[in-house]
Amino acid sequence: MLQCVADMNLSDSYGRVGVPKQLVIKRDASSIPEAVNRAGLRLPLVAKPLVADGSAKSHELSLAYDQHSLLKLEPPLVLQEFVNHGGVLFKVYIVGEAIRVVRRFSLPDVSRRELSKAAGVFHFPRVSCAAASADDADLDPNIAELPPRQLLERLAKELRRGLGLRLFNLDIIREHGTRDQFYVIDINYFPGYGKMPEYEHVFTDFLLSVVQSQCKKRALADQY
Repeated sequence: MLQCVADMNLSDSYGRVGVPKQLVIKRDASSIPEAVNRAGLRLPLVAKPLVADGSAKSHELSLAYDQHSLLKLEPPLVLQEFVNHGGVLFKVYIVGEAIRVVRRFSLPDVSRRELSKAAGVFHFPRVSCAAASADDADLDPNIAELPPRQLLERLAKELRRGLGLRLFNLDIIREHGTRDQFYVIDINYFPGYGKMPEYEHVFTDFLLSVVQSQCKKRALADQY
């Protein structure tokens, strides 16, 4: 699903949207260091489980700092280059044409000094869950500023067309130290909308629009 974003090469006056380099490892942890080198991925790497069964483990992220720690990871998983983003991500909910954005706390930045000294694998359970809301936090405005609305509308439109989805959400980060470089780090189809602001009204409007669209199509078909 992220490949769809990479293929867009979305860049305009409102910002640039990309995807961090990533690699899927289906089995055999002993092969991970070689596969990482071959793919040209840079440490540290975020490890995300491929299992999406709603369990606590399926929501756990790990951050691997060095080559040796890669051997401690448990496939199947996705490895993704870590991008410093001020410890905040933007969860973008798409419901048909509607777009809602919330801020969530994320993994902390990793400095060059920390990278040179740290080793091993660090585990982070339930990153970006609803309990990690950052909407009311006192944040640096450069970190807290939401992505431009026009950029999100264009991205949502392209993804609706490319993925054939109308109910999904995105996790987006802004590269720390930049104003307009964004990365989509995750896409979920038919996510939980319970914590989305005004979800009742948004979802009801979406369902009504679907029914109305179907009725119009049926009426046109009856005319012919």
